[in-house]
Amino acid sequence: MSTVDPKRTVAELQELRKLTSDPNTGGAMRVAWTDTWMQAREWLKQKVADLPLEIHMDEAGNMWYTLQGKSKQALLIGGHLDSVPNGGWLDGCLNVLAGIEVLRRIADEYHGKPPITIRVVDWADEEGARFGRSLIGSSACAGNFKPSEDRHRKDKDGITLEDALRRCGVDIDQMKQSRKELKNAAAYLELHIEQGPVLESMGLPLGAVIGTFGVERHALKFTGQAAHAGSTPMDKRHDPLLAAARFALDVRDIAVQHGGVGTVGYCVTRPGIPTAVAAECEVTLDQRHLKASKLAAMYKAAVKSSQRAAKAEKCEVQWSHIWNIEPLPFHKKLVQFCYESCVEVAGKAHKLPSGPLHDAAEMARAGIPTVMMFVQSLRGISHNPIEDTKIEHVEMSVLALDRLASKTMQWILSQ
Repeated sequence: MSTVDPKRTVAELQELRKLTSDPNTGGAMRVAWTDTWMQAREWLKQKVADLPLEIHMDEAGNMWYTLQGKSKQALLIGGHLDSVPNGGWLDGCLNVLAGIEVLRRIADEYHGKPPITIRVVDWADEEGARFGRSLIGSSACAGNFKPSEDRHRKDKDGITLEDALRRCGVDIDQMKQSRKELKNAAAYLELHIEQGPVLESMGLPLGAVIGTFGVERHALKFTGQAAHAGSTPMDKRHDPLLAAARFALDVRDIAVQHGGVGTVGYCVTRPGIPTAVAAECEVTLDQRHLKASKLAAMYKAAVKSSQRAAKAEKCEVQWSHIWNIEPLPFHKKLVQFCYESCVEVAGKAHKLPSGPLHDAAEMARAGIPTVMMFVQSLRGISHNPIEDTKIEHVEMSVLALDRLASKTMQWILSQ
């Protein structure tokens, strides 16, 4: 019987790291819609050139690797090759390369014709690092991407999302046509590094994910009055940065109070010079919780906080919606399969929610039975060149994903 080769997956991860990382920091530079990202995709296609696969990019920029089976019913294994700037060596690409290794095993075991169709998908722009909009490819495939809301987003160089996509062969107005890719999807599996400290704190290599946090993401502009830093008394100022600072501290307290997380991750002042009180201060807000009611309460509290902060500093505040997604529980049967697979490989495991967003959330949102598997992250660090996971744990995750795929295939056939 054919078996997966986890060591090959590790070797390919290391090869991709060498090919697409910053030579000075070692951080991954596979930002979506850039040359380095497209180079990584071409590299992956070469890696599977000897397999009997149909490979294509859909209208949303997602790459599909399909092993056609006797049945059109399809098991999907997903991930993403794109990274944040100067990111880690495992975030996203582990999912894809482990999926490819499982695909190799299945192709070999069934002589290129498994009982059901197996598809590995490399989703486009999971991170949202360049334009602030996460899960672009998977949300388009799931029917939750609206070009009218996103086409004019700009990166730091002033390039619009629409133009960046066009350069990579994607027409933003045709992206919804990618929905046809999910027509026969019977289940979706995704492996990912945890990106948090829970599994490491418990001494566990692997875990089954029960669902993803809901997210509220917004931009706020506090507007005050530009004034000279030397001649304007403190009690006469209309300082939007101080209003934003009050708000940021409240965001922390709101998250703690409701048992969620809240982040002000971006802050820019204008005119942004040392000798002037700012006229404007723009910030972003990211709030997350596993319960929809708690997330709604956090958002409501943040709105009130921004109004109080603006009033206290004699400023005004405007809100702009960036993106949101509801909390999404994963399929109970697949969660159990995932947990069993982790225990079979590692001896014991844990069930936990995911705070970070993943493409799996969009697949669950689309009604496809979905589950994720986590592998331990050292120090809980991700989106950072020091992101790491023990090699033996990476290898365990590939073995566990393969077991999960086998269990899920049998479940699909039994339906």
